[in-house]
Amino acid sequence: MAHATPDAGRRPRLEYKWKALAAVAIGTFMSTLDSSIVNVAMPTLASEFQVEITTVEWVAMAYMLTVTGLLISLGRLSDMVGRKRIYNLGLLIFTAGSALCALAGGIGVLIAARVVQGVGAAMLAANGAAILTSAFPRTERGQAMGLNGTIVGAGLTVGPSLGGVLIHAFGWRSIFTINLPVGLVGLLLATLLLRPDEPCPEQERFDFAGALGLLVCLAGLLLALSHGEAWGWSSRPILALFGVSLFSGAHFLRTEARVPYPTIDLSLFRNRLFSAASVSAVASYVAIASVVFTMPFYLQQLRGFSTAHMGLMLTVIPLTMVVVSPVSGWLSDRIGSRVLASAGMASIALGLVLLSHLGTQATPLAIMGRLFLVGLGNGLFASPNSSAIMGAVPPQRLGVASGMISTVRTTGMVLGVAIAGAVIAVRRAALVAAGLAPETAFGSALAGALLVTAAIAAAGIVPSLVRGPEERRAACAGCLATAR
Repeated sequence: MAHATPDAGRRPRLEYKWKALAAVAIGTFMSTLDSSIVNVAMPTLASEFQVEITTVEWVAMAYMLTVTGLLISLGRLSDMVGRKRIYNLGLLIFTAGSALCALAGGIGVLIAARVVQGVGAAMLAANGAAILTSAFPRTERGQAMGLNGTIVGAGLTVGPSLGGVLIHAFGWRSIFTINLPVGLVGLLLATLLLRPDEPCPEQERFDFAGALGLLVCLAGLLLALSHGEAWGWSSRPILALFGVSLFSGAHFLRTEARVPYPTIDLSLFRNRLFSAASVSAVASYVAIASVVFTMPFYLQQLRGFSTAHMGLMLTVIPLTMVVVSPVSGWLSDRIGSRVLASAGMASIALGLVLLSHLGTQATPLAIMGRLFLVGLGNGLFASPNSSAIMGAVPPQRLGVASGMISTVRTTGMVLGVAIAGAVIAVRRAALVAAGLAPETAFGSALAGALLVTAAIAAAGIVPSLVRGPEERRAACAGCLATAR
């Protein structure tokens, strides 16, 4: 009679990497969802609080500026004091901010509550990729980034449709109250599942001067880019914002070169892999943002599609990302990021060129086919590129690298909208002055904006191709850090 071994009947224990993914997924999904779900509520909020669109847009702007300005600094802080600690605190602050948003009795209170939400979201975004990179083996880093990309794509896909359903059924406050149970569950899972990570072994001091300079630099730049078209690119407020951003950026760089423990170790940018991947990431998000910005105008104003049909067609991009991201991440673990990321940039550029040639008779299937190329390109590019950035830094700088990924995404998106908006305005005015009908001029201006950003995407192929051998570069980055 056979005797059972002591381990017989025991269920295999779930590997830590999957526990970490489950914990990070909730925070990533929630913060991504919230960045898109609020846009649907803008008309409702303007009516509810009886304010102009220029005021209500700060509900979204305050969140975006807070997240972007704090990402890298909070990533650096998490490298110092522990990523689990900052991540859990981010879940708590984000959930509390959601409760404050739901209880807001005025537009000013709502905007302030969105700042609180943004602080929590920045803590989550600055740590998600770093936690996954630490939890997954080096040979599966691309897979981890691919799965994370799927979660981001899911949040972007679900946000607008879920927001519309919730607002219609329960009112605008429901888009914030839904975060409360999700946030508490996420906090519980993160507390139970995530391992306490070792903080920085040295007694390092946080670079408050550098963090403040970076915050002011990015906030001023994003404000100028976001409002340049509306206020006038040569207006005093816009020029002042650019000036403040430039001065703060110079102060930040000077500070980082002098302090012993900088927010961003500037020597990281001497690593060709890190620099090239970051530059190509900006180009990719500029291109994606131009599509997200211009296509609703084409679909509704030039083609007359309903909001529902437009939303369905635009969902092609994030849905394609959801499917492609984990596959490209898995492939990058085997063949590296250079070919995949470069092919992704090429697909984005091709999709933009084809979108620019859409006429007024193109079928929905033809439109969705071109949008598929853009989504395919982003899915091929994002996961391998993020994996390359995370692999190019030493372990004690993973938080900074994670913050960098999110920062270039937000900055690239705002820059893409600003470029597309400026091209449309200038080209449309010139064509109308030349005698074209306003509708014809508008269609040609939209096409021009897509071609300009297609050229930027094509230019982004160059740094993607010259990024250099990844494993050797990553190892060198670690050696440099050790030598210090």
